[in-house]
Amino acid sequence: MEHTEELTFRVPGMTCGHCVSAVTDEVRKIDGVTAVDVDLDTKIVRVAGTHDLEAIRGAVDEAGYEAEL
Repeated sequence: MEHTEELTFRVPGMTCGHCVSAVTDEVRKIDGVTAVDVDLDTKIVRVAGTHDLEAIRGAVDEAGYEAEL
């Protein structure tokens, strides 16, 4: 299912700058994603654009973490 909006995920496993980079890089690879904002302090990832919810979860998983909507 595709959505055109901003989605917010909690990624509790992120602990450092490398985590932020890994998640950002993987999510940016998804077609239609126009912006990714990761806040390490709150463990929140915001994704803007046209995207597939499961693709985002898969990208975060590929980076080694789990996304909670």
